[in-house]
Amino acid sequence: MPDPLALSQALMNAYQKSQPLFAEMIENYNKEFAKKQSEAAANPLPFNMVEPAFDLLGTMASHPMKYWAMQMEHAQKQADLWQSTIKKMAGEDVPPVIEPPKGDRRFRAAEWEESPFFDFIKQYYLLACDLVNKTIENTTGLSEKKKDTLAFTARLIMDALSPSNFVFTNPEVLHETIKTGGANLVKGLENFNRDLERGQGELDIKMSDPNAFTLGKDIATTEGQVVYENDLMQLIQYAPKTQSVFERPLLITPPWINKYYILDLRPENSYIKWALEQGHTVFCISWVNPDTKLAKKTFEDYMREGPLTALEQIEKITGEKECNAVGYCLGGTLLATTLAYLECSKKRNPITSATFLTTLVDFEHAGDMKLFMGDQQIDQLDELMRKSGVLPASNMRKTFSLLRANDLIWSFVVNNYLMGKEPFPFDLLYWNDDSTNMPASMHSFYLKNMYRDNLLTQPGGIEIGGVKIDIRKIKTPCYFLSTKDDHIAPWKATYQTTQLVSGPKVFTLAASGHIAGVINPPVQDKYCFWSAQNAPANPDKWLENAEEQNGSWWPHWQSWIETYAGDKTSPRMLKKGLEAAPGRYVRMRGD
Repeated sequence: MPDPLALSQALMNAYQKSQPLFAEMIENYNKEFAKKQSEAAANPLPFNMVEPAFDLLGTMASHPMKYWAMQMEHAQKQADLWQSTIKKMAGEDVPPVIEPPKGDRRFRAAEWEESPFFDFIKQYYLLACDLVNKTIENTTGLSEKKKDTLAFTARLIMDALSPSNFVFTNPEVLHETIKTGGANLVKGLENFNRDLERGQGELDIKMSDPNAFTLGKDIATTEGQVVYENDLMQLIQYAPKTQSVFERPLLITPPWINKYYILDLRPENSYIKWALEQGHTVFCISWVNPDTKLAKKTFEDYMREGPLTALEQIEKITGEKECNAVGYCLGGTLLATTLAYLECSKKRNPITSATFLTTLVDFEHAGDMKLFMGDQQIDQLDELMRKSGVLPASNMRKTFSLLRANDLIWSFVVNNYLMGKEPFPFDLLYWNDDSTNMPASMHSFYLKNMYRDNLLTQPGGIEIGGVKIDIRKIKTPCYFLSTKDDHIAPWKATYQTTQLVSGPKVFTLAASGHIAGVINPPVQDKYCFWSAQNAPANPDKWLENAEEQNGSWWPHWQSWIETYAGDKTSPRMLKKGLEAAPGRYVRMRGD
């Protein structure tokens, strides 16, 4: 335990030094922020949690004994915790009553285990979370959507109430406060004021230093040229890295919610560089960061001016009439739509194989993101986009942060405001903070037709350019890569696409999440993946029969795609284009 006298002196020092900062914060709020905050308060919650909460209370009242049994079980665990804490204070080595989930970094400091006081606080909190989760999980009579809403809301509240988020119950913060004489709290308040000002009344938590990295120098460094551009995208061709290359080029379509360079962060983890080293001629779309001038660009425009135009340009540049394609996340949804469009319109399909990375086509069980896609929420977004012409980049960034609040909100609250530190320069968080705006017409179409109504799975449910789209018409060989802990595109939801397409398919499941599971180069020798020859209707059945393999999925994909890559030929030497990669579109900042 920290020295109480030293702690009290440090807190008094912090209090005295922070008074001018408090005064400045209040003055700024009254001058600049009050109107914006009152407008925000007038808006309803992003999802309706009141009705599910009342339904839960009604169910609990109707089945009191069921919930009484849960309470008694919880009370017994609390008694066990008290007993183990007393034994620990007496010097005994006792096992924990409950442990944090694997990968939970909130309680990594040694004091959370070694100190009986902090260990008790931690376990008491975890037991409370366990009770809430079990209460929701074991409640019957609620729709799946209502249970999901309750579970998500409860998780947000429980994450916020973690003892790691408060000065007096976080041992690392207490030690830092004593060590610095409270300077950490003063600096933290300065950081808080800075983030409040930057967000113009809304707290815009700083996750990375915007000046820590330079595109083309520290990240997105793979040599290439912008060989074509239009209003929506630049097409980058990369320099070959092998003495011979496959005949068929490789086109990568990334999502336009984020920048493409997640696939080219650093040389040691660049998927693009690795693909070049395997003998592929790689082209990648770099989407523009749209402003109000592009407000009327549609989903169809993204298809025509994106992958369809890119395929035409690749044929002109290489002379090859066929190409392999990779789509990541939303880029994969666009790729699936493009394939179906080509088949349904009876046009020539130049795509020999299609790879879908963490891609949703069936949005029926699209995870927590679905909670933000009801009629009321979409109407609010439509109104916001009607005024500005685009959905601001900050909107989606904040939504994604809510999905992983412990990692993307509370860890920075502790680091920036309680510890008084600056965020550690981290390329992945720099990319995460570098999100893009989205044109109003395109995004409204996407949310309504896919996320809300799930029309992409229905034959003819969506019409693009006068063509009724039918995913079942896709005969192109497909490789599906999903990740087991994906919170944006849950793997069982992405798996459903295997049941929609008609051609040969391979499904692979990688460990970890939406980003780390995909960006996992073989050299790191991390994680594992599962693969199987067949794709039965039930994803759980697939997993039962799948073979677990250690390491990266990248070599497994390479073995698959070589079948469709053609013979080897001389490398295509890179000519001078419009500008060097990564190009200027990717340098446009959101908002």
